[in-house]
Amino acid sequence: LQVCCERGLAFFVFFARGCMDYIFPASYAWGNFSVLAVGIWAIVQRDSLDAITMFLIGLLLTAVTDLIHISVFYPSHKDLSDLKRFSVGMAIFSFLLKPVSCYLVYQMCRERGGD
Repeated sequence: LQVCCERGLAFFVFFARGCMDYIFPASYAWGNFSVLAVGIWAIVQRDSLDAITMFLIGLLLTAVTDLIHISVFYPSHKDLSDLKRFSVGMAIFSFLLKPVSCYLVYQMCRERGGD
């Protein structure tokens, strides 16, 4: 059970790569790091249904806001250096892994007694 949740948090590794070049505003980092903190709380308190539910809701909300950030703040072609291309690529990869993370966290929520 704990292994699934840790794999669910794996997208944060890619998120950190996406923040390397400061392409996105601070709200991108604050939102994802806040969900990371709630995710750590959900791992530590294994019997808490509230923690895992808040983590799932946070993941869903950050998936929406990540899509908005990527679509609005994507740099133009003339400003796209290799570092920026890598950073945006990691942010997109993180966004693509969020549904998998949401599914794993949802399974954990059901195991803890959620509906």
